[in-house]
Amino acid sequence: MAVNDMTKLTLGPIAYHWSTQTRRDFYARVADEAPIDEVYLGEVICSKRAPFHEADLPATIERLERGGKTVILSSLAEVMLKRERKATADLAAMEAPEIEINNAAGLFARGKRPHRIGPFMNAYNEATIAWMAGRGATHVCLPTEMPAPAIAAAAAAARELGLGVEVQVFGRASLAVSARCYHARAHGRTKDNCQFVCEEDADGMPLRTTDDRPILRVNGIQTQSESYIDLLPEAGQMIVNGVTHFRLMPQAVDMVAVATTFRNVLDGTHSMIDGEQALRKLCDGISFSNGFYHGQAGYRRIAAAAAN
Repeated sequence: MAVNDMTKLTLGPIAYHWSTQTRRDFYARVADEAPIDEVYLGEVICSKRAPFHEADLPATIERLERGGKTVILSSLAEVMLKRERKATADLAAMEAPEIEINNAAGLFARGKRPHRIGPFMNAYNEATIAWMAGRGATHVCLPTEMPAPAIAAAAAAARELGLGVEVQVFGRASLAVSARCYHARAHGRTKDNCQFVCEEDADGMPLRTTDDRPILRVNGIQTQSESYIDLLPEAGQMIVNGVTHFRLMPQAVDMVAVATTFRNVLDGTHSMIDGEQALRKLCDGISFSNGFYHGQAGYRRIAAAAAN
């Protein structure tokens, strides 16, 4: 599958509480080795984590830009506290880099200055996208649970308005964010005295059913899918339908190799079959899903033959 030069491969913000050194090493490799066009940075899930890596942001931005990547700063998905409102307002006041807004507080603080819309905002239909464009949005990342016909309709509307359209094509789906932290509660702690227990689960804390089957992952206040979304087989149709950006969400696997696999297939240097086999080896033990895209239960994996 060969794509046009307008199709971009992006890396979403790290959702987990990775250590400072792990983040540094991760972004150094991304800057130097990953065939990524755009990288989203910033704390999206829990404001308590931000002080651990905020000091590294200037150096990380410089390193990524030196590596030819465009950097976008993402806002929190949930704003509840005074310090979170201030952090959101401070981010919204920035002129550069670009910012991605994930909550209504960010929209209020940004006014009508240019910004991107993140996947935590409910950009489900053409009217909403048009309203967002009128408020200064230049780009929208669609929610992960949208099926193919809705993605096509949203992309058509966005294209008429001159907006970029992004879809997550790899990584765990964000299903919900909560005012409470189940990650802390599961360890007998409160949200205010969590002791950053989420750092123990670099790929989210597994949840299992009473009959011991994996069902979800918990990441602080966030609930995620157990499976990784994999829309590599569907990418060609999304390009035809007007999607301009494909988002890879960082997981505890070799993300440089994941990005390279996607790029090779999108550029037509590797077959779809080879790409899917490579992803399965890289994500050994993790199930893949694409049910949302096909209008079915999100955890389902629809066969590639049916997808094509």
